[in-house]
Amino acid sequence: MSVTNLTSLKQNLVSGTATNKLSLKELRRGVSEIFPDRPDSNNPSENLEYLLETTNRPLRVKLGIDPTGADIHLGHSIPVRKLRTFQDAGHTAVLIIGDFTARIGDPTGKSEVRRQLTEEMVAENAQNYLDQVRPILDFDTPGSLEVRYNSEWLSKLDLAKILELLATMTVGQMLAKEGFAERYAKENPIYLHEFLYPLMQGYDSVAVQADVELGGTDQKFNIAVGRDLQKHFGQKPQFGLLLPILIGTDGTQKMSKSLGNYVGVSEDPLSMYSKLEKIPDRL
Repeated sequence: MSVTNLTSLKQNLVSGTATNKLSLKELRRGVSEIFPDRPDSNNPSENLEYLLETTNRPLRVKLGIDPTGADIHLGHSIPVRKLRTFQDAGHTAVLIIGDFTARIGDPTGKSEVRRQLTEEMVAENAQNYLDQVRPILDFDTPGSLEVRYNSEWLSKLDLAKILELLATMTVGQMLAKEGFAERYAKENPIYLHEFLYPLMQGYDSVAVQADVELGGTDQKFNIAVGRDLQKHFGQKPQFGLLLPILIGTDGTQKMSKSLGNYVGVSEDPLSMYSKLEKIPDRL
C-alpha cells in the first residue's frame, strides 16, 4: 500500500468514514435472510445494499451474546465471523454481552423454563467470552469495536419504562413466538419474566442505536421486536441479518450451552475431534 493510501486510510478512520464497501457477494455470503430486503428499492431503510453503498458513516452492527455458559461454541462463531466481515469493511461492531439478560435466559426454542444464573456466574462467563472472541474480532483498530454490557441500561429501567415496553406488544404476539406457542399448547408453564426477554433484547438495539443486528434464523422474532421498539423511540429501524443455525452434537437440536450438545471454541483439538466424530453422518 502506498504512503498516499495509508494516509487516506488513517484520515477515514479518524473521521469515522467506512473505508471499504461490502460487495453483494460478501454481504450475502453464508446469510439465510436479510430483512427487510427490497433489492430494487432506493430507500436505505428497505435495502441494506443501497444503504451500504450510499452511507457516509460506519454502520453500527450489533451482535448480542448471553454468557449463560463457560464457553463460546462453534455455533456462536458463525455470527462472530460475520461481524468481523463488517469490521474489515470499516464498520463498527457492537458486541453486547448480555450480562443482564443472561439472568433470565432467552426462551427461544426452549420447551421449559431455563435455570437462572447468579451475577458471579455471569461475570465469570462474560470474561471467558471476551477472551475467546479476541482472536476473531478486531480489538485494536480505533472505532472498530464497542463492547457493551446490557446491564448498563437494563438495570436502570424503572417500572414506568418497563410498562412502556410491555405496552408495545400483545400477549397474542408473544404466544406466536416459537417456543412459547409450543409450551402453551402443551400446557407447560410460561412465566411473565420470559415475556420480557424479546423486549429487553429489542431495547438493546435502541440503547446502542443499531443499524444492523446479526443473529441466527431463530432470532427473527426478537430482532423484529428491536425494529418495532426503535420506531417507537423515534429511531430508524435496524436491518436483521439472519445466519444459519448450527446443529449440535446430538444431530437434532440447535447447538446450545444449555443442552450440552456444543463444541467450545477453546476446547483442545482432541476434545473437538472426539465430539465432532460422533455427529451423525447424515448431517
